[in-house]
Amino acid sequence: MEWLKHIVTGKDNETHDVARWSWITTTIATIIGAGWNAVHGGAMNLMDFAQAIGIISGAHGAAVMMKKDTEPQ
Repeated sequence: MEWLKHIVTGKDNETHDVARWSWITTTIATIIGAGWNAVHGGAMNLMDFAQAIGIISGAHGAAVMMKKDTEPQ
């Protein structure tokens, strides 16, 4: 689980980062929701899914970039 720690912590690999946790949580929730819709709804619109993933990645990437100077060294 060391890889997960590197993904959700800041530069020091010790301090948990709420922006990175939010990024992972919303991405997983979107994937699960799309899968649920495909199984129970009968169809999955790939354009909507791609837009959702793109928006999540862009917004969270910008959030992590904006706060990079506030992370503990």
